Amino acid sequence: MNPTPPDAWPEAVPPSPDALQAGLSRLQQAPLAAELIAWQARHGRHDLPWQATRDPYRVWLSELMLQQTQVKTVLGYYDRFLARFPDVQRLAAASQDEVFALWSGLGYYARARNLHACAQAVVAQHGGVFPRTAQALCTLPGIGPSTAAAIASFCFGERVAIFDGNVKRVLARVLGFDEDLAASRAAKRLQTLAQAALPPAAADMPAYTQAIMDLGATVCTPRKPRCEACPFQTHCQARLQGTQAELPRLTRKLKRTAEAWQMLVAQAPDGRVWLERRPSRGVWAGLHAWPLVAEDKPVQAAGAVVEPGEVFKHVLTHKDLYLRPVWLRFAKPAAADRWAQQQPDGGQWWTPEQAAALGLPKPVRDVLEAGVAPRLL
Repeated sequence: MNPTPPDAWPEAVPPSPDALQAGLSRLQQAPLAAELIAWQARHGRHDLPWQATRDPYRVWLSELMLQQTQVKTVLGYYDRFLARFPDVQRLAAASQDEVFALWSGLGYYARARNLHACAQAVVAQHGGVFPRTAQALCTLPGIGPSTAAAIASFCFGERVAIFDGNVKRVLARVLGFDEDLAASRAAKRLQTLAQAALPPAAADMPAYTQAIMDLGATVCTPRKPRCEACPFQTHCQARLQGTQAELPRLTRKLKRTAEAWQMLVAQAPDGRVWLERRPSRGVWAGLHAWPLVAEDKPVQAAGAVVEPGEVFKHVLTHKDLYLRPVWLRFAKPAAADRWAQQQPDGGQWWTPEQAAALGLPKPVRDVLEAGVAPRLL
């Protein structure tokens, strides 16, 4: 059974012209933090590997991996990372390619670059010890306010609110906050509510932070929220007004684009493959990949058998890539070398075993391992 919400919660009211004041008023009348902590103890998640630790390195690692990525996907990567890099010193000492290779397939590779840069900053600037406050944590590469708040609240009990998508969604719905979060002023007002909702005791911060994350991830979901399982089901303003699908309001939506490319999978007679490092900006920044050419550009290579493959789709956050592997199989070493010298972006030949240890985008790794397009359209 779910805990019964307190009688002090106000009845549903029409959207307020001042959502901040309305939210503050409701928070004054209801022990939201206490109810969330009680709910989490009975119904929250307790078996995730990063929940049983107050080690800032492990919490930080999980927070970065969980950005835009589902828990079930992160679990394996988290364990492999800790096995290879058990502490921040080991991670800082690794090469970027080692980090990218372990990250390959997890996506959003800027996170891997930030992970490595942050580890090096912690070692170089803080003696291998993570700062204890959210404000200080925010000075490190790749750590934003929400990640900093998660580390500070989980590990050090600082009374600072995380403000990720789960928190925004839970508070906007429960408190009936109907302002457009695409506006920075509205987002700051909701963040004020997030801070006001914190428990008074620092000792309760880890449990509360976990509770609001769990509620957003498992019950107050973006689509089809399970309102019947929510501890605030009888007093949630969005549920009472039927606006669950509308809150939180966010009018600025990501515009998706699409690109079509041919990947030139060049193979030397001895089985080595040609890979080049991608530029520091753009798709697959900093990773090793095959040369990309426009889908409509004829592919020719003197001394090679050219074998076009099937087009497959690779989905990124902001765009869809339609990729066609084109094998360039060279029969003679001299022809392979001449082709390599003509490549404008440089690169080098790698054995398949060497290539597998590099930081590779998932479609490149899939084709390398399978020898065919991984997912046909």
